[in-house]
Amino acid sequence: MSFDLTYTDRQKAFRAEVRAWMAENVPGQRLPSLDTAEGFAQHRAWERRLHAGGWSMVTWPRDYGGRGCDLIEWLIFEEEYYRAEAPLRVSQNGIFLLGPTLMEFGTPEQKARFLPPMANGDEIWAQAWSEPNAGSDMAAIRARAVREGDHYVVSGQKIWSSRAVFADWCFGIFRTDPASRRHKGLSFLLIPLSAKGVTVRPIEQLDGDPGFAEIFFDDVKVPVGNRLGAEGQGWSIAMATAGFERGLMLRSPARFQKTAERLVALYKSRADRATPEAKAAVLRAWQETEAYCLNTYYTASRLMSGAAIGPEASCNKIFWSEMDRRMHRAAMALMGAFAELEEGTPEAIDDGRWLDGYMFSLAGPIYAGTNEIQRNIIAERCLGLPRS
Repeated sequence: MSFDLTYTDRQKAFRAEVRAWMAENVPGQRLPSLDTAEGFAQHRAWERRLHAGGWSMVTWPRDYGGRGCDLIEWLIFEEEYYRAEAPLRVSQNGIFLLGPTLMEFGTPEQKARFLPPMANGDEIWAQAWSEPNAGSDMAAIRARAVREGDHYVVSGQKIWSSRAVFADWCFGIFRTDPASRRHKGLSFLLIPLSAKGVTVRPIEQLDGDPGFAEIFFDDVKVPVGNRLGAEGQGWSIAMATAGFERGLMLRSPARFQKTAERLVALYKSRADRATPEAKAAVLRAWQETEAYCLNTYYTASRLMSGAAIGPEASCNKIFWSEMDRRMHRAAMALMGAFAELEEGTPEAIDDGRWLDGYMFSLAGPIYAGTNEIQRNIIAERCLGLPRS
Protein backbone atom coordinates (compact mmCIF):
# COMPACT_ATOMS: atom_id res chain seq x y z
CA MET A 1 0.00 0.00 0.00
CA SER A 2 1.28 3.49 -0.86
CA PHE A 3 0.45 6.77 0.88
CA ASP A 4 0.79 10.42 -0.08
CA LEU A 5 3.19 12.51 1.99
CA THR A 6 1.92 15.80 0.55
CA TYR A 7 -0.38 17.84 2.78
CA THR A 8 -3.60 19.10 1.22
CA ASP A 9 -4.70 22.74 1.42
CA ARG A 10 -7.30 21.71 4.02
CA GLN A 11 -4.63 20.03 6.15
CA LYS A 12 -2.38 23.09 5.87
CA ALA A 13 -5.25 25.33 6.99
CA PHE A 14 -5.95 22.97 9.90
CA ARG A 15 -2.30 23.15 10.97
CA ALA A 16 -2.40 26.94 10.87
CA GLU A 17 -5.55 26.96 13.02
CA VAL A 18 -3.98 24.67 15.62
CA ARG A 19 -0.77 26.69 15.69
CA ALA A 20 -2.64 29.97 16.19
CA TRP A 21 -4.70 28.57 19.08
CA MET A 22 -1.66 27.09 20.79
CA ALA A 23 0.22 30.38 20.47
CA GLU A 24 -2.57 32.17 22.33
CA ASN A 25 -3.35 29.55 24.96
CA VAL A 26 -0.35 27.42 25.97
CA PRO A 27 0.79 28.50 29.47
CA GLY A 28 3.93 30.57 29.47
CA GLN A 29 5.49 28.49 32.23
CA ARG A 30 5.71 24.74 32.72
CA LEU A 31 3.00 23.38 34.98
CA PRO A 32 3.99 21.52 38.17
CA SER A 33 4.32 17.73 37.84
CA LEU A 34 0.97 16.04 37.29
CA ASP A 35 2.09 13.50 39.91
CA THR A 36 1.38 16.12 42.59
CA ALA A 37 -2.00 17.36 43.78
CA GLU A 38 -1.26 20.92 42.66
CA GLY A 39 0.07 19.79 39.30
CA PHE A 40 -2.82 17.40 38.73
CA ALA A 41 -5.33 20.19 39.37
CA GLN A 42 -3.55 22.54 36.99
CA HIS A 43 -3.35 19.88 34.28
CA ARG A 44 -7.08 19.14 34.74
CA ALA A 45 -7.73 22.87 34.24
CA TRP A 46 -5.64 22.71 31.06
CA GLU A 47 -7.81 19.81 29.82
CA ARG A 48 -10.89 21.98 30.35
CA ARG A 49 -9.28 24.82 28.44
CA LEU A 50 -8.44 22.49 25.57
CA HIS A 51 -12.03 21.26 25.52
CA ALA A 52 -13.42 24.78 25.53
CA GLY A 53 -11.31 25.48 22.46
CA GLY A 54 -12.45 22.26 20.76
CA TRP A 55 -9.04 20.59 20.98
CA SER A 56 -9.49 18.00 23.72
CA MET A 57 -9.83 14.95 21.47
CA VAL A 58 -9.88 16.01 17.87
CA THR A 59 -10.74 12.59 16.37
CA TRP A 60 -13.90 12.04 18.44
CA PRO A 61 -17.35 12.77 17.01
CA ARG A 62 -18.64 16.24 17.83
CA ASP A 63 -21.55 14.75 19.82
CA TYR A 64 -19.06 13.45 22.37
CA GLY A 65 -16.93 16.58 22.64
CA GLY A 66 -14.59 15.96 19.73
CA ARG A 67 -13.89 17.65 16.42
CA GLY A 68 -14.48 14.83 13.92
CA CYS A 69 -10.93 14.90 12.52
CA ASP A 70 -9.28 11.98 10.72
CA LEU A 71 -6.02 10.35 11.86
CA ILE A 72 -3.80 12.46 9.59
CA GLU A 73 -5.29 15.61 11.11
CA TRP A 74 -4.69 14.10 14.54
CA LEU A 75 -1.01 13.64 13.66
CA ILE A 76 -0.86 17.27 12.51
CA PHE A 77 -2.51 18.37 15.76
CA GLU A 78 0.04 16.39 17.78
CA GLU A 79 2.94 17.94 15.85
CA GLU A 80 1.69 21.42 16.65
CA TYR A 81 0.90 20.47 20.24
CA TYR A 82 4.46 19.35 20.93
CA ARG A 83 5.91 22.15 18.84
CA ALA A 84 4.19 24.59 21.20
CA GLU A 85 5.48 22.62 24.23
CA ALA A 86 1.95 22.35 25.60
CA PRO A 87 1.40 20.53 28.95
CA LEU A 88 1.30 16.73 29.20
CA ARG A 89 -2.18 15.24 28.94
CA VAL A 90 -3.36 14.16 32.39
CA SER A 91 -6.40 12.42 30.91
CA GLN A 92 -4.53 10.21 28.44
CA ASN A 93 -5.75 6.93 29.98
CA GLY A 94 -9.29 8.05 29.26
CA ILE A 95 -9.12 9.88 25.95
CA PHE A 96 -6.50 7.72 24.24
CA LEU A 97 -7.31 4.27 25.67
CA LEU A 98 -10.76 3.93 27.23
CA GLY A 99 -12.36 6.43 24.87
CA PRO A 100 -11.63 4.43 21.67
CA THR A 101 -12.64 1.26 23.52
CA LEU A 102 -15.99 2.77 24.48
CA MET A 103 -16.51 3.89 20.89
CA GLU A 104 -16.10 0.27 19.74
CA PHE A 105 -17.72 -1.73 22.53
CA GLY A 106 -19.90 0.66 24.55
CA THR A 107 -23.68 0.93 24.42
CA PRO A 108 -25.21 4.25 23.30
CA GLU A 109 -26.04 4.92 26.96
CA GLN A 110 -22.46 4.25 28.08
CA LYS A 111 -21.03 6.50 25.36
CA ALA A 112 -23.39 9.32 26.30
CA ARG A 113 -22.63 8.90 30.00
CA PHE A 114 -18.85 8.57 29.97
CA LEU A 115 -17.37 10.23 26.89
CA PRO A 116 -18.40 13.91 27.38
CA PRO A 117 -17.06 14.25 30.97
CA MET A 118 -13.93 12.40 29.84
CA ALA A 119 -13.40 14.92 27.06
CA ASN A 120 -13.91 18.02 29.19
CA GLY A 121 -11.69 16.92 32.09
CA ASP A 122 -14.47 16.49 34.64
CA GLU A 123 -13.70 12.77 35.01
CA ILE A 124 -10.10 11.55 34.84
CA TRP A 125 -9.50 7.81 34.44
CA ALA A 126 -6.86 5.44 35.79
CA GLN A 127 -5.98 1.97 34.54
CA ALA A 128 -6.58 -1.00 36.84
CA TRP A 129 -4.68 -3.69 34.93
CA SER A 130 -1.73 -4.97 36.96
CA GLU A 131 -2.02 -7.09 40.08
CA PRO A 132 0.52 -8.37 42.61
CA ASN A 133 2.09 -11.61 41.32
CA ALA A 134 0.66 -11.00 37.85
CA GLY A 135 2.58 -8.00 36.49
CA SER A 136 2.09 -7.69 32.75
CA ASP A 137 0.59 -11.17 32.53
CA MET A 138 -2.98 -9.89 32.51
CA ALA A 139 -4.40 -13.39 32.04
CA ALA A 140 -3.13 -14.24 35.56
CA ILE A 141 -5.35 -11.73 37.36
CA ARG A 142 -7.28 -12.86 40.43
CA ALA A 143 -9.47 -9.87 41.37
CA ARG A 144 -13.06 -11.13 41.34
CA ALA A 145 -16.45 -9.72 40.43
CA VAL A 146 -19.36 -11.90 41.62
CA ARG A 147 -22.75 -11.09 40.14
CA GLU A 148 -25.62 -10.57 42.58
CA GLY A 149 -28.75 -9.44 40.76
CA ASP A 150 -28.23 -6.11 39.03
CA HIS A 151 -24.71 -5.54 40.34
CA TYR A 152 -21.32 -7.16 40.84
CA VAL A 153 -19.50 -7.47 44.15
CA VAL A 154 -15.85 -6.71 43.40
CA SER A 155 -12.95 -7.78 45.63
CA GLY A 156 -9.21 -7.93 45.14
CA GLN A 157 -6.25 -5.64 44.51
CA LYS A 158 -4.70 -3.77 41.60
CA ILE A 159 -1.27 -2.14 41.63
CA TRP A 160 0.95 0.29 39.67
CA SER A 161 -2.05 2.33 38.65
CA SER A 162 -0.74 5.66 37.33
CA ARG A 163 -2.13 8.74 39.11
CA ALA A 164 -5.02 6.76 40.63
CA VAL A 165 -4.47 8.85 43.77
CA PHE A 166 -6.03 11.84 42.01
CA ALA A 167 -8.23 10.17 39.36
CA ASP A 168 -12.02 9.84 39.52
CA TRP A 169 -12.64 6.43 37.88
CA CYS A 170 -10.74 3.30 36.94
CA PHE A 171 -11.25 0.63 34.27
CA GLY A 172 -9.99 -2.94 34.36
CA ILE A 173 -10.79 -6.61 33.92
CA PHE A 174 -12.04 -8.82 36.73
CA ARG A 175 -12.73 -12.56 36.99
CA THR A 176 -16.49 -13.05 36.79
CA ASP A 177 -16.30 -16.85 36.35
CA PRO A 178 -14.54 -18.27 39.45
CA ALA A 179 -13.93 -21.62 37.70
CA SER A 180 -12.20 -20.02 34.71
CA ARG A 181 -8.49 -19.97 33.98
CA ARG A 182 -6.19 -17.54 32.22
CA HIS A 183 -7.97 -15.29 29.73
CA LYS A 184 -11.35 -17.00 30.05
CA GLY A 185 -14.16 -15.76 32.32
CA LEU A 186 -13.04 -12.12 32.59
CA SER A 187 -15.22 -9.01 32.33
CA PHE A 188 -14.36 -5.37 31.69
CA LEU A 189 -15.72 -3.05 34.42
CA LEU A 190 -15.85 0.71 34.96
CA ILE A 191 -15.60 1.61 38.67
CA PRO A 192 -15.74 5.00 40.43
CA LEU A 193 -12.82 5.40 42.82
CA SER A 194 -15.19 7.15 45.22
CA ALA A 195 -17.33 3.99 45.61
CA LYS A 196 -17.79 2.51 49.08
CA GLY A 197 -15.18 -0.20 49.65
CA VAL A 198 -12.52 1.29 47.35
CA THR A 199 -9.21 2.24 48.99
CA VAL A 200 -6.46 3.96 47.01
CA ARG A 201 -3.02 3.80 48.58
CA PRO A 202 -0.26 5.92 46.98
CA ILE A 203 3.10 4.43 45.96
CA GLU A 204 5.90 6.98 46.09
CA GLN A 205 8.29 7.23 43.16
CA LEU A 206 12.04 7.87 43.58
CA ASP A 207 11.29 11.61 43.67
CA GLY A 208 8.72 11.15 46.44
CA ASP A 209 5.68 12.02 44.31
CA PRO A 210 2.70 9.62 44.37
CA GLY A 211 2.78 8.80 40.68
CA PHE A 212 1.44 5.28 41.24
CA ALA A 213 -1.08 3.68 43.55
CA GLU A 214 -2.49 0.40 44.77
CA ILE A 215 -6.27 0.04 44.55
CA PHE A 216 -8.06 -2.25 47.01
CA PHE A 217 -11.62 -3.44 46.34
CA ASP A 218 -13.45 -4.64 49.47
CA ASP A 219 -16.87 -5.95 48.40
CA VAL A 220 -17.47 -2.97 46.13
CA LYS A 221 -20.94 -2.92 44.53
CA VAL A 222 -20.68 -2.12 40.81
CA PRO A 223 -23.85 -1.88 38.66
CA VAL A 224 -24.06 -4.38 35.79
CA GLY A 225 -24.57 -1.33 33.58
CA ASN A 226 -20.92 -0.46 34.23
CA ARG A 227 -19.77 -3.61 32.42
CA LEU A 228 -18.34 -2.92 28.97
CA GLY A 229 -19.33 -5.65 26.50
CA ALA A 230 -20.73 -9.03 27.43
CA GLU A 231 -19.87 -10.94 30.59
CA GLY A 232 -16.76 -13.00 29.87
CA GLN A 233 -15.72 -10.78 26.93
CA GLY A 234 -13.26 -8.80 29.04
CA TRP A 235 -10.10 -10.28 27.61
CA SER A 236 -10.85 -9.43 23.98
CA ILE A 237 -11.92 -5.90 24.95
CA ALA A 238 -8.78 -5.42 27.05
CA MET A 239 -6.66 -6.57 24.10
CA ALA A 240 -8.38 -3.96 21.94
CA THR A 241 -7.52 -1.33 24.57
CA ALA A 242 -3.92 -2.55 24.65
CA GLY A 243 -3.83 -2.30 20.87
CA PHE A 244 -4.79 1.38 21.09
CA GLU A 245 -2.10 1.84 23.74
CA ARG A 246 0.71 0.08 21.90
CA GLY A 247 -0.29 0.73 18.33
CA LEU A 248 -0.92 4.38 17.58
CA MET A 249 -2.46 6.94 19.88
CA LEU A 250 -0.65 6.78 23.21
CA ARG A 251 2.72 7.85 21.85
CA SER A 252 2.52 10.06 18.80
CA PRO A 253 5.77 10.59 16.84
CA ALA A 254 5.67 14.32 17.57
CA ARG A 255 6.57 13.62 21.20
CA PHE A 256 9.80 11.90 20.18
CA GLN A 257 10.59 14.27 17.33
CA LYS A 258 10.51 17.13 19.84
CA THR A 259 12.88 15.20 22.10
CA ALA A 260 15.22 14.54 19.16
CA GLU A 261 15.13 18.24 18.28
CA ARG A 262 16.12 19.14 21.84
CA LEU A 263 18.86 16.49 21.73
CA VAL A 264 20.34 17.98 18.56
CA ALA A 265 20.32 21.44 20.21
CA LEU A 266 21.99 19.99 23.29
CA TYR A 267 24.69 18.37 21.13
CA LYS A 268 25.37 21.65 19.33
CA SER A 269 25.78 23.46 22.65
CA ARG A 270 28.31 20.88 23.86
CA ALA A 271 29.86 19.71 20.58
CA ASP A 272 33.35 20.76 21.68
CA ARG A 273 33.38 18.06 24.35
CA ALA A 274 31.24 15.40 22.62
CA THR A 275 32.72 12.02 21.72
CA PRO A 276 32.25 10.32 18.32
CA GLU A 277 29.95 7.88 20.10
CA ALA A 278 27.77 10.74 21.34
CA LYS A 279 27.57 12.21 17.84
CA ALA A 280 26.52 8.82 16.46
CA ALA A 281 23.85 8.48 19.17
CA VAL A 282 22.37 11.89 18.29
CA LEU A 283 22.33 11.03 14.60
CA ARG A 284 20.63 7.70 15.33
CA ALA A 285 18.01 9.44 17.47
CA TRP A 286 17.08 11.79 14.66
CA GLN A 287 16.92 8.97 12.10
CA GLU A 288 14.79 6.76 14.35
CA THR A 289 12.26 9.45 15.19
CA GLU A 290 11.83 10.26 11.49
CA ALA A 291 11.39 6.55 10.72
CA TYR A 292 8.84 6.25 13.52
CA CYS A 293 6.97 9.26 12.15
CA LEU A 294 6.79 7.80 8.64
CA ASN A 295 5.67 4.42 9.98
CA THR A 296 2.91 6.10 12.01
CA TYR A 297 1.65 8.02 8.97
CA TYR A 298 1.64 4.70 7.10
CA THR A 299 -0.32 3.01 9.92
CA ALA A 300 -2.80 5.89 10.01
CA SER A 301 -3.30 5.60 6.25
CA ARG A 302 -3.93 1.86 6.57
CA LEU A 303 -6.48 2.38 9.33
CA MET A 304 -8.26 5.07 7.31
CA SER A 305 -8.50 2.53 4.47
CA GLY A 306 -10.27 0.02 6.71
CA ALA A 307 -7.38 -2.01 8.11
CA ALA A 308 -7.12 -2.87 11.82
CA ILE A 309 -4.24 -2.84 14.30
CA GLY A 310 -3.16 -6.40 15.00
CA PRO A 311 -0.37 -7.98 17.03
CA GLU A 312 2.15 -5.91 15.07
CA ALA A 313 1.29 -3.17 17.59
CA SER A 314 3.77 -4.93 19.85
CA CYS A 315 6.59 -4.07 17.41
CA ASN A 316 5.54 -0.44 17.63
CA LYS A 317 5.58 -0.46 21.43
CA ILE A 318 9.08 -1.96 21.61
CA PHE A 319 10.40 0.52 19.05
CA TRP A 320 9.18 3.75 20.70
CA SER A 321 10.00 2.68 24.24
CA GLU A 322 13.59 1.65 23.46
CA MET A 323 14.14 4.63 21.17
CA ASP A 324 13.05 7.01 23.95
CA ARG A 325 15.45 5.38 26.41
CA ARG A 326 18.37 5.62 23.95
CA MET A 327 17.69 9.30 23.30
CA HIS A 328 17.71 10.17 26.97
CA ARG A 329 20.83 8.13 27.63
CA ALA A 330 22.55 10.07 24.84
CA ALA A 331 21.50 13.34 26.48
CA MET A 332 22.74 12.22 29.90
CA ALA A 333 26.11 11.28 28.39
CA LEU A 334 26.41 14.67 26.68
CA MET A 335 25.74 16.54 29.93
CA GLY A 336 28.23 14.57 32.04
CA ALA A 337 28.05 15.52 35.72
CA PHE A 338 25.40 18.18 34.97
CA ALA A 339 22.97 15.37 34.15
CA GLU A 340 22.35 14.77 37.85
CA LEU A 341 21.05 18.28 38.56
CA GLU A 342 17.33 18.42 39.25
CA GLU A 343 14.71 20.98 38.21
CA GLY A 344 15.16 24.22 40.12
CA THR A 345 18.93 23.88 40.44
CA PRO A 346 20.48 27.07 38.95
CA GLU A 347 23.20 25.17 37.04
CA ALA A 348 20.82 22.51 35.67
CA ILE A 349 20.82 22.28 31.88
CA ASP A 350 17.35 22.86 30.38
CA ASP A 351 16.03 23.21 33.96
CA GLY A 352 16.58 19.53 34.69
CA ARG A 353 14.05 18.35 32.10
CA TRP A 354 16.47 15.77 30.72
CA LEU A 355 16.75 14.08 34.11
CA ASP A 356 12.95 13.93 34.44
CA GLY A 357 12.69 12.53 30.94
CA TYR A 358 15.42 9.98 31.54
CA MET A 359 13.71 8.69 34.68
CA PHE A 360 10.42 8.35 32.82
CA SER A 361 12.04 6.69 29.80
CA LEU A 362 13.25 3.87 32.04
CA ALA A 363 9.61 2.92 32.60
CA GLY A 364 8.85 2.76 28.89
CA PRO A 365 9.88 -0.89 28.37
CA ILE A 366 7.66 -1.83 31.34
CA TYR A 367 4.34 0.02 31.09
CA ALA A 368 1.77 -0.78 28.39
CA GLY A 369 2.92 -4.40 28.71
CA THR A 370 6.58 -5.23 29.24
CA ASN A 371 8.76 -5.56 26.17
CA GLU A 372 9.44 -9.19 27.11
CA ILE A 373 5.71 -9.90 26.81
CA GLN A 374 5.61 -7.98 23.52
CA ARG A 375 8.43 -10.11 22.13
CA ASN A 376 6.50 -13.24 23.06
CA ILE A 377 3.45 -11.86 21.24
CA ILE A 378 5.53 -11.12 18.15
CA ALA A 379 7.09 -14.59 18.23
CA GLU A 380 3.80 -16.44 18.62
CA ARG A 381 1.28 -14.32 16.71
CA CYS A 382 3.36 -12.61 14.03
CA LEU A 383 6.03 -15.25 13.35
CA GLY A 384 4.02 -18.35 14.25
CA LEU A 385 6.68 -19.73 16.57
CA PRO A 386 5.68 -22.27 19.24
CA ARG A 387 4.95 -21.15 22.82
CA SER A 388 7.93 -21.50 25.10
